[in-house]
Amino acid sequence: MGERQPCTYLLASGPNGTLYTGVTSNLIGRVIQHRDGTFDGFTKRYHVKRLVWFAMADTMDAAILTEKRIKRWPRQFKANLIERDNPHWDDLATGLGLPPLPRDHGPQGRWTGGPRDKPGVTVVSARRR
Repeated sequence: MGERQPCTYLLASGPNGTLYTGVTSNLIGRVIQHRDGTFDGFTKRYHVKRLVWFAMADTMDAAILTEKRIKRWPRQFKANLIERDNPHWDDLATGLGLPPLPRDHGPQGRWTGGPRDKPGVTVVSARRR
């Protein structure tokens, strides 16, 4: 997968977390940029680094069209797309040769990956009191 190939992809901050839809001609290189926070923006701000779905396309125009369609979908449609082939929201980048992401939890089991995509969501500590 080292050669350039148009691709549409979905990233998530974690299982059922914040989603990002993108398009690229170099999936591995682009995922590395997201992981490293190379560019300021949505994925850096919300710690969206987990590759949870991707689809190769014959042309960049086709990949962009797919990206635009997915961006218009409701969240549940995107979740269904991911879960059809990746029910546990695993980081597919590891299957492409990238190292696993470090665990993104604080010392008491609280999520520290950034804001959630829905107001009113409370993350409960895994620690018993």
